[in-house]
Amino acid sequence: MGIGSGTSRKDTAYAVAGEEEEDGAMVFRPTAASYSPVRTVVALVLWLGAIHMNLSLLLASAFFFSRRTAALVIGMQVFLMFAPVNGSNRWGRIIARFICKHAVGYFPITLHIEDYGAFDPNTAYVFGYEPHNAVPLGMWALAQPMGFMPLPKMKLLASSAAFYIPFMKQIWTWLGMVPVSRENLCSNLGAGYSCALVPGGLREMLYMDHEHESEVAFIKSRKGFVRIAIQSGCPLVPVFCFGQGHAYNWWTPGGKLLVMIARAIKAPPAVFWGKFGTPIPFQSPMHVFVGRPIEVMKKDQPTMDEINDVHEQFVIALQELFNKHKKRAGYPNLQLRVI
Repeated sequence: MGIGSGTSRKDTAYAVAGEEEEDGAMVFRPTAASYSPVRTVVALVLWLGAIHMNLSLLLASAFFFSRRTAALVIGMQVFLMFAPVNGSNRWGRIIARFICKHAVGYFPITLHIEDYGAFDPNTAYVFGYEPHNAVPLGMWALAQPMGFMPLPKMKLLASSAAFYIPFMKQIWTWLGMVPVSRENLCSNLGAGYSCALVPGGLREMLYMDHEHESEVAFIKSRKGFVRIAIQSGCPLVPVFCFGQGHAYNWWTPGGKLLVMIARAIKAPPAVFWGKFGTPIPFQSPMHVFVGRPIEVMKKDQPTMDEINDVHEQFVIALQELFNKHKKRAGYPNLQLRVI
């Protein structure tokens, strides 16, 4: 069954087919049209190459460009760092659609929605996505330009550090991302936007497993998103992505001081790289599973007991989602550590 019409979805904008499986889950798989070698590389560079691009421009300015050219380049970077971005810009929407269409088929990323009919397009939801890994690439399957979720308004929340990086700030804003903060979460939910965030955040990068024997959800103490969901009356939705940890190699620096600095500047406490040391990730198939919404009772001032109760429901639902689908995703021996 497709979306709404009872037929398979054929959306030429994203080249992704939606099908209903025997267990009732709606699954979106990239079609062959999603992958074009040249266009896919361009889409991945636009999406993920901003850090490398800025470093290259700085090095070129320091060693190769004339003083005048170097000043223009650095001035442009500073301007892009602080200039406001219009998320509904026409060219921005075109670039976002291009990235979504051609990047999704590279890995590929497959989205599984356990109960598609449980989502009301007139309701805002809080999606708790795990794990973070080096980059939570699978979370973009939920992005509004991707067009998979049955929700007309969707925002993804990312580290505020990303919005001070020239080019990344512009691209990610066009893709429907905003800096993660209590204010942004509350205001977007209040405006009717469903919001997806990684509750464990950057802290999870310290626990990444090079042997790929386990995944970590650093969420036992992360309850702010639950409080806001209750205050906004928005259902919580557990989301888990398999295969994301294979997309990049990484190195995590030791020492508490470096970790404290990384947390202070809200930057990733790790160095990561893809193919040939570039920002192009390795081709690791990813399966993103969206669980059923957890209904909450709206309350302006929830007690800690009420927050803890809903938080426990979320943790249990996330663990059940992981255990139910890990074999299907190709990771029967993978373990989930909730810390």
